[in-house]
Amino acid sequence: MLLNAMIHRTYMGAKIQMRVYDDKLSIWNEGPLPEGLDEESLKVHHVSKPRNPLIADVCFKAGYIDSWGHGTLKIINSCLENELPEPEIKEFNGGILVTLYKEHLSTDLIKTKGLKERQVKAIRYVKDKGKITNKEYQEIFGVSRGTAFRELKELVEKNFLKLSLKGVASYYKI
Repeated sequence: MLLNAMIHRTYMGAKIQMRVYDDKLSIWNEGPLPEGLDEESLKVHHVSKPRNPLIADVCFKAGYIDSWGHGTLKIINSCLENELPEPEIKEFNGGILVTLYKEHLSTDLIKTKGLKERQVKAIRYVKDKGKITNKEYQEIFGVSRGTAFRELKELVEKNFLKLSLKGVASYYKI
């Protein structure tokens, strides 16, 4: 991530900024994506348009990079190979922000998935207690049986929870 940031850095602007948290690591680099590239195109093979071609060439010749246009792919693949969530790469405040998460159930990562606040809390509950039932969900959040069912079903569909058993004895777990 740092090497990629150096090669694509806008040296006339702000410095590369790194923030380390308990559950994530973020690196921000000033400057927009080059014309023709968007956040999704960074997840597949794409052309490289380094802002610093001399630095990129030196890094290539030194063996630090093997192919231009593979930096973000290496970051993504490295995370997946190490059983970490796919990193979040987005344009943010005039630059590019790359965030690596420590785990799939990081609260910040969960919040990026468009879940309701009580669903986020339910995931934390299951992480702490090991499971949750529809009845517990109803009692904890003051919702109807149908609402609990729909919201828990959505958590299963988005691969946050898994339904164990069926019927009266069913419960949801990580």
